[in-house]
Amino acid sequence: MKRSDIPKVIEILKDNYERWEAPVVTLVAQHTHDPFKVLICALLSTRTRDETTAKVCKKLFERVKKPEDILSIPIGEIEELIYPVGFYRNKAKQLKKLAKTLIEEFGGNVPDRLEDLLRLPGVGRKVANLVLADGYGIPAVCVDTHVHRITNRWCLIKTKTPEETEKELMKVLPKKYWIVINRLLVAFGQRICTPLKPRCDICPIERFCGKCL
Repeated sequence: MKRSDIPKVIEILKDNYERWEAPVVTLVAQHTHDPFKVLICALLSTRTRDETTAKVCKKLFERVKKPEDILSIPIGEIEELIYPVGFYRNKAKQLKKLAKTLIEEFGGNVPDRLEDLLRLPGVGRKVANLVLADGYGIPAVCVDTHVHRITNRWCLIKTKTPEETEKELMKVLPKKYWIVINRLLVAFGQRICTPLKPRCDICPIERFCGKCL
């Protein structure tokens, strides 16, 4: 894919985003513009399908609105609320530690700086950048397995790790697309450009693809 093709490709992905009815669409709709919800959903989504994460987050947020709520709920009840996400017992403990850190170090607020987000328990660059982008609307490139796989498959970049992909995309991707690239490519990766058998026959951007498979 050429850099000059990026705007066209982004627009095509936007046009198809909701039409694909990918699991990520429901998940994103639940938390966009709420940094706390973005953070919690991102942490719960690890090793868990988006369909499951979306259902769990909906149930959890009926009880939990702020970090103080997490601290007030017994850990056994938190485990029940977030079941069946992967490693739910460990994640329940992680949520307790996270809430404590948010309250003691940030006054109960989710920080809006990358350096501060990376200080939170269980938060790496992917989660931190997602909070900045979806929670605060701050341009940040969130790289998960879909973004890493697809942008390399396009031959847009050539990287070996998500960290390298983030750096390279910040060079080639216009800043105005940083916020949307993750949700678009996750939906695209869930429905069309799948890991093992990409559905090139129905891909709306097949003509732009470099096909570095």
